Amino acid sequence: MNSNSKRREDYHKRRSSLNLHRNLALAAPSKVFKGSVCARIVGIILVLCVSFGLAWAAHMYFALHSAIDGNGGNYATSARIANKQPISVLILGVDQGLEGRHDKGNSDTIILATANPSKNKATMTSIPRDTLANILGDPGNKYNMFRINSAYGVGGSSASMRTVSALIGVPIHYYVEVNMKALKSLVNAVGGVDVKVPFSFSYDWCDFHKGKQHLNGRHAVAYVRMRHDDPRGDYGRQMRQRQVITAVVHKAISVDSIANYRKLVNIFSKYVKTNLTFNDMLALALTYRGCSENIASGYIQGHDAWINGSSIQVASTQQLQKASDKIRANLDLEKKVLDNDETKLNKLNEQNNHIKWKDPNPFTNYQIYHSVITDETNNNSTGNTGGNNTTGQ
Repeated sequence: MNSNSKRREDYHKRRSSLNLHRNLALAAPSKVFKGSVCARIVGIILVLCVSFGLAWAAHMYFALHSAIDGNGGNYATSARIANKQPISVLILGVDQGLEGRHDKGNSDTIILATANPSKNKATMTSIPRDTLANILGDPGNKYNMFRINSAYGVGGSSASMRTVSALIGVPIHYYVEVNMKALKSLVNAVGGVDVKVPFSFSYDWCDFHKGKQHLNGRHAVAYVRMRHDDPRGDYGRQMRQRQVITAVVHKAISVDSIANYRKLVNIFSKYVKTNLTFNDMLALALTYRGCSENIASGYIQGHDAWINGSSIQVASTQQLQKASDKIRANLDLEKKVLDNDETKLNKLNEQNNHIKWKDPNPFTNYQIYHSVITDETNNNSTGNTGGNNTTGQ
């Protein structure tokens, strides 16, 4: 036996005595198991899904950001929203382009909404478009007492904010102006909305049946525009407007609407104007979400009147005060006794013309006393409409 053979024999004897075995943990497997391959494939798919999901979310974020704020806009979150304080938002539905109109149009829908995140409560107060109000436009300019929806034609959203703020004595922080031509597209973009129809009726070739009904865009427009066949007139229409707006908001923030975000972005950029920034809206969606589950809806009840040949709704001081108290309470503000042009006119008409608010007949002797009407330079409602500013006190 040569020396090499002897060394190999000695090595195998020592290895056997030490009971050494192959390190299977470091060695390459001699057989590939099916389960390990499946696990690797699933892992790769999960990584790809997460990557695509992040890319999709980033794309959606910047697309929405661009559509809402535009180039060079104010991207910052308002201090009020960042600090989770109660806010008020004036929602204006503008009728430009509807029913053959080609001018600036009036605000066909006027709703003052509030949200209080600490109470998880929201309010939506409809203001009839024919409500008598002192129209406040640019600072220093004086306008006539007329229907409140004409404020938009005088000075857009800014004038509407000032006029509504002075009427009910509440601050208005933000506005959202929606061209009503967008309603059809908005409803279709969220897959339609469900509403509870108060009574059966037909309007604009659309049929509505009492009870729960799913509406597409065309039906939603007809549903909110019908007025003359409603037993409650414009007040019934206001209720239906609040129904559709609430339903659209709920669907727009739901998960199943994300796939349609491109449609929503296009509609928003074309038909919606607001002084809320994208970051404001993002913060609202995250921290004010609970308010949408507890909404107290209402309206300002007016009394029919004929003033200088025009049909107008006159709101009693009691109705105005009631609305003011409710809204200020949800804004965590103390109650404030209203003392404005509208309440002064009410008092003079009660004294001089013996106006009785319980009289069901339209007023024919309600007068406008111009001596009591103040212009905006003497009115507490002067303010800006910037994202961090407030109209009214």
